[in-house]
Amino acid sequence: MTNTTEFTGESRSLPKTGTLAAPRLLLCLTLTMVIAPATARAGDEVPGAPQTRPIALTNCHVHPLVGPGIKKGTVLFDNGRITAIGREVPLPKNTEVIDLKGQHVYPGLIEAYSQIGLEEISAVRASRDYSETGSINPNVRANVSVNPDSELIPVTRANGVLIAVSAPTGGRVSGVSSVMQLDGWTYEDMTLKAAAAMVVNWPTPPSTGESSGLKVLRKLFDDARAYKAARNADTGTQQFDIRLDAMLPVIAGDLPLLVIAKKTRQIQAAVAFAVEQKIRLIIFGGHDAESCAALLKKHDVPVIIDSVHRKPVRRYEAYDVAYTLPARLSKAGVKFCISGSGRNETSNLRNLPYHAATAAAHGLRRDEALRSITLYPAQILGISDRVGSLGPGKDATLIVTTGDPLETDTHVTRAFVQGRSVQLTSRHTRLRDKYLEKYRQQK
Repeated sequence: MTNTTEFTGESRSLPKTGTLAAPRLLLCLTLTMVIAPATARAGDEVPGAPQTRPIALTNCHVHPLVGPGIKKGTVLFDNGRITAIGREVPLPKNTEVIDLKGQHVYPGLIEAYSQIGLEEISAVRASRDYSETGSINPNVRANVSVNPDSELIPVTRANGVLIAVSAPTGGRVSGVSSVMQLDGWTYEDMTLKAAAAMVVNWPTPPSTGESSGLKVLRKLFDDARAYKAARNADTGTQQFDIRLDAMLPVIAGDLPLLVIAKKTRQIQAAVAFAVEQKIRLIIFGGHDAESCAALLKKHDVPVIIDSVHRKPVRRYEAYDVAYTLPARLSKAGVKFCISGSGRNETSNLRNLPYHAATAAAHGLRRDEALRSITLYPAQILGISDRVGSLGPGKDATLIVTTGDPLETDTHVTRAFVQGRSVQLTSRHTRLRDKYLEKYRQQK
């Protein structure tokens, strides 16, 4: 802008004529247009308040997922952690008792890969914040860019998904994914695990030789090791490099590499690279993972299935090849979990339990299907000590339902994130109420 005016806060009358009147008037109108919609959004969900006293969920069917279920049980939690589960649980004097009248209690569902909080409307570039410029960005961290006010968060949460991985994408090395709780005022409140995995888009191997993409990755790892050696030498000559510094937890084995790979040769090449570099590996996608089952089992490489509700990759494949993949991996003994995101499916993460339900309808044991969106992603992501199952010492991150969460007619009636009671309203429920009122007025 060529004509700018510093706003000092002083009270001045606008001149009746001159060059300052129009810009100042335009500034006032612009601020009014920006602020008015923001203040008018009084329907936005308010994050849950911290737990102030013990809460007991009584007269409920408890599904811990790491042991037998408990009928007519009680779940007691305090300070955000579960303190007791059972039929006969002594309650402290100041306990808030909630009689669930036969409803069910499950651990909160976990989405193992998404761009939640980084993308709002896929068709609007300004609302997409999941990809950085350039090809090599290991220093990117997803959690610091997550928008806590995203409309997609309460929509997802309302169907029982209380935890989701938010992952950067784009380029060869996209950055570090983060495990986020779907409730909180700020990204700090929402962050459960800031560094979950380093995301890499694996190159397609050529018919012969090594791809240029793999050469770039190999050089990155070599440079990171040389950088580490120079830093450890402490000569004072090695300058800080933000990209190479971000690679240090990966080469140390503390941070796994999450490789986006679907086809057999990609998966095989990724496993070979991980073995060569002595790093931990997670496969995301895994369409051909069954053909690599022995290799994956040998090197203890888990698979995050990118979606169950998708079409075959190849023309000659059976129509239900994606539906049966979880059952086939389970039978082969490969560690896996189910994601409902696919690629760029952030707006449909609420459908996660139905991906697991489809897998159950196509050969996967029902208890395994439920664990594939709770316990198993927690184990793969390294957060099973806190979430993914119910037990003393675990986070009180759980849902109350009218039935099996894999069934479409089941409703989530309550949800708690670290003991905080969270709202289950969303843009969807507000629109529902709006148009119900419309038809009531028309009677």
